[in-house]
Amino acid sequence: MLESGPVGGTIAGAYYSARSGLDQLLVFDMGGTTAKASLVDGGKPLTTNEFEVGRAERFMKGSGMPVKVPVVEMIEIGAGGGSIARVNRLGLLKVGPESASSNPGPASYGLGGTRPTVTDADLVLGYLNPDYFLGGEMPLKKEQAYAAIKKEIAEPLGLDVVEAAWGIHEVVNENMASASRIHAVEKGKDIRDYPLFASGGAGPVHVSHVAEILGVDTVLLPVGAGVNSAFGFLASPLAFDFVRSFYGRLETLDWNHVMALLEEMEQEGRALLAQAGVTENIEVLRYAEMKYAGQTHEITVPIPSGALTVQSIAEVAANFKRAYAKRYAEANEDMPMEALNWRVVVRGPEPPIYLQESEKRAPNPSRPKAYRDVYFRTYGSFHQTAVFERANLTSGTEIQGPAIVEERESTLVVTPGFLLQVDELLNLWMKKEEAHV
Repeated sequence: MLESGPVGGTIAGAYYSARSGLDQLLVFDMGGTTAKASLVDGGKPLTTNEFEVGRAERFMKGSGMPVKVPVVEMIEIGAGGGSIARVNRLGLLKVGPESASSNPGPASYGLGGTRPTVTDADLVLGYLNPDYFLGGEMPLKKEQAYAAIKKEIAEPLGLDVVEAAWGIHEVVNENMASASRIHAVEKGKDIRDYPLFASGGAGPVHVSHVAEILGVDTVLLPVGAGVNSAFGFLASPLAFDFVRSFYGRLETLDWNHVMALLEEMEQEGRALLAQAGVTENIEVLRYAEMKYAGQTHEITVPIPSGALTVQSIAEVAANFKRAYAKRYAEANEDMPMEALNWRVVVRGPEPPIYLQESEKRAPNPSRPKAYRDVYFRTYGSFHQTAVFERANLTSGTEIQGPAIVEERESTLVVTPGFLLQVDELLNLWMKKEEAHV
């Protein structure tokens, strides 16, 4: 339930990771209020047993309420489409954390909002079609976006409106790229090894620029990115997670008591699944939260199934050292190890979800439905850019950037230097030309 929207996007990213043959992804989820990032490694989302809610300082770790529950690990990396841009007391351009929300919303909504937002900047830059927002159900007012950016940003900074709009867009992209890079480094990962997976209504608008900043060569955009979180929940198996505390040094643990705790949690999980109608193909996963003696933070370590006895110490210790070395590069062979908590995950089978493949066709650039002026940093000005309707793109289609691809839930901006390809599941792939073979 915590961070449920972005979590759903991450689960969907893991699903597409497996379907696409990608072992790892950086899920980039940008909605109306915030943008978040999470890593998928080995086809699975990274998880943690600690999480903060209600942070007093938006990006400051330790300023919120810690919650000791298993969650998908993610980081808030930036603003959303409704985040408000402003000039602070030092004369610097800042975006967020304050949001225009949906009411009154960005200035371009025409619902009473007067302060410029990321959506307003994207509209002025030509990334969004004012007549096709929500499939045309909610026309945007470009002149109001222009006026808001001019008054609040351009005039105080001595810029023209387009420069100010690009400044808003670039600040958001740089912030998101920087936070994503730090998040990966903290996990011992090189962000350049992780293709980007765009999720959320605003994610496809910004993902190409973020990929350029990060030096990432590949971007995957699923069908319906704006409602990707809902798909993620459909792809998630029913599961229950339990934890019991029982502290002890590994070599002196009461393994009979450990087994009693593990069996109790497994029985409780099986009973809950039975109430939900799941009685077959149940998987039981067991973990211990362990650390070296004297350390403050523990790590989660898989432990063997079946009966655990004194003879299991060697295998549990080896699992801990392997997990510790993976996170911190090196494990200590001599320090005593301690277990603090014991966890059991009881889950049902993967939901049967089938994506219909379309017929593979030869590369076939579809005919643009329109052209419009779009601002790109590569040109330093507006560029007449082809606009495509996503529903008209068939398997095998290739489109050279720059380009715009529109659908009801989102808009994809393909920056110069990227080649857009459509696969058999009608997913969109963006690949850097020099990386494309």
